[in-house]
Amino acid sequence: MVDFGIAGKTAIVCASSKGLGFGCADALAAVGVNLVMNARTADTLAQAAHTIRDRHGVHVIEVACDITTEDGRAEILAAAGHVDILVNNAGGPPPGDFRDWTRDTWIAALDANMLAAFDLIKGVVDPMIENKFGRIVNITSGSVKSPIPQLGLSNGARAALTGFCAGLSRQVARHNVTVNGLLPGQFNTDRIEMLIANMAKTEGRTPAEVRTTLEERNPTGRLGEIEEFGFACAWMCSARSSYLTGQNILIDGGMFNSTL
Repeated sequence: MVDFGIAGKTAIVCASSKGLGFGCADALAAVGVNLVMNARTADTLAQAAHTIRDRHGVHVIEVACDITTEDGRAEILAAAGHVDILVNNAGGPPPGDFRDWTRDTWIAALDANMLAAFDLIKGVVDPMIENKFGRIVNITSGSVKSPIPQLGLSNGARAALTGFCAGLSRQVARHNVTVNGLLPGQFNTDRIEMLIANMAKTEGRTPAEVRTTLEERNPTGRLGEIEEFGFACAWMCSARSSYLTGQNILIDGGMFNSTL
């Protein structure tokens, strides 16, 4: 078994009670990382934390709060103390038509998918630099490389985060602090179910028909599983991945057709 070299380190994994966030938390715990897990719903978070403790025997702190608020971020940083790994993650804003969006709609999307990550990075990056180790991973979206028309709010907010981190990654790399992005395509999560339901309503089809279409369009013939995404996150956070920084890795089963 490959030694990732991060056993005993501490990771904040945002929005980690289910979906891709849970996949990342579970994979990090499997290689010995202690966790600070966050979600808004205390009961769901408690169950997820219990599952990971039972599977892997690592120390898990639960912080039920809204990471998109200043108070929520302050609470999770205080609970964590020293942080070696930060996995930024937040549910994407709803689909829709840009003609219907107001300034408040945009600010809510930016708060959740850009500014919250900025603030958490600011809270951990200097101690990481001092300690000569840090891994920051931003879970964004495949829309960073290939914009999704009905997800304009997500396209804009996540692209802004990606641009900021491209510059930051080059500033901190010499201190063994890396900043990278993981760009998920379509995975079997609650988020994809919401998108499927929206597409079904818009197109006048059943959710099952829409899902079949999505699966058939993908070169793998299926949607992704959260365990696959989680492994990629753990690898990116590995002590062996110190030469990987400023990159945005798309995990979509080959759906985005490009040589780059």
